[in-house]
Amino acid sequence: MNSLQQRLQPGLTLSLICFMGLLWWAGSQAVKELGEELIASRLQHDAESLLAAIDLTTPKERAELKQINPIYKQPFSGHYYAIRWADGSTLFSRSLWDQQLEIPPLSATENRQWYATGPDGQKLLLWAHHYQKKGENFTLTVAEDLTPLQRHLSRFQWTFAGLAALVLLILLIMQKRIIDHSFRGLGQLRAEIKQLEQGEIITLSEQVPSEVLPLVEEFNHLLELLAQRLERSRNALGNLAHALKTPLSLLIQQIDHPTLDQHPKLRSDALAQTQRIQNLMERELKRARLAGTGTPGQRFDAQQELPTLIEVLQQVHQRRALDIKLTIDPVTPPFGDREDMLELIGNLLDNACKWADSRVYCSLSGSEQIHITVEDDGPGESKQGLERLTERGVRLDESIEGHGLGLSIAKEIITLYNGSIHFDRSETLGGLRIKISL
Repeated sequence: MNSLQQRLQPGLTLSLICFMGLLWWAGSQAVKELGEELIASRLQHDAESLLAAIDLTTPKERAELKQINPIYKQPFSGHYYAIRWADGSTLFSRSLWDQQLEIPPLSATENRQWYATGPDGQKLLLWAHHYQKKGENFTLTVAEDLTPLQRHLSRFQWTFAGLAALVLLILLIMQKRIIDHSFRGLGQLRAEIKQLEQGEIITLSEQVPSEVLPLVEEFNHLLELLAQRLERSRNALGNLAHALKTPLSLLIQQIDHPTLDQHPKLRSDALAQTQRIQNLMERELKRARLAGTGTPGQRFDAQQELPTLIEVLQQVHQRRALDIKLTIDPVTPPFGDREDMLELIGNLLDNACKWADSRVYCSLSGSEQIHITVEDDGPGESKQGLERLTERGVRLDESIEGHGLGLSIAKEIITLYNGSIHFDRSETLGGLRIKISL
């Protein structure tokens, strides 16, 4: 999972779920404890009322509670009391019917609160206190059924859970929108990188979140450095080639001087080496002329670049008035590095222009896989020559005279892109046809 959004979303969602679950549990516990505290407080007040209602004018075995709440007389009403005298005898409320409550013995001024199971399986909260009235010591216990509280608590929990789920859904929607809004700057950055690749812009905008601003600034700095170094290298190669061109021409003239007529082998070797140097110079000058200017790493847009390239080649070969036709499939997207493709196609077309009688044809097609075809109406190659051209690792400038530097450079670039190159005879023009797949 490489997406920051996909990493953040599950973690934040889980955090919200845990938070809402904790809030639900804490709310439920708080309501439960509050309810039980209210019941315990009511039990203490009922105990005071029952204490006042105990009539000790008669013997304790016939003691009565007068003017008490009728709920203590209704069987299994959920409200009960029990009195434990000092001698161990007990008096139970009418609401217990034939049931009893276990009452622990308590010391003077001691009170106690606990849970127990009462009649009909009711869960009771009991509160007991040791009293002394008119010389009699006894323990008074009052109890109340917690079932109504639990029923209300369960209703509250379900209601709270529904509200929590609704709030959680709203928070998740808001969270997603906030994350999307926060990452909108990165989406814009991604779009700018695509524009940079297409050559529509030369630097990235620095109006981005501060967390990625150092990365963008460093990237722009590297782009600037790379462009400067590329321009310096290109200018240096061009200047060097131009600087050597005149001395090399003079050197060739000196090699042709009559004084070397007596040394034909020396003249031949010297002429071959100077010719090789001249070819290398022409290669670098051609590279600089074909590449022109552009952003490092920019994609090659055939629709935009090739017409200009053909104009350059027509100017270079203007004396021959060549007919150079170009066909580009509309679905062909920008591909490869701009300078690499200009050098590749430029060298192929330049080679075709050198050998063509009057016509050169170039076509590009494909989307997932790019197909490039260059053919001319020149003399072409023999079957043995074509086989030699397709041999892997052959230095074309050494093996086939005339198809030297251009095809050698092309082969190097195709290897770099894991592509393939095929040579045969053009069926329409009759000359050499070169088919490339990238």
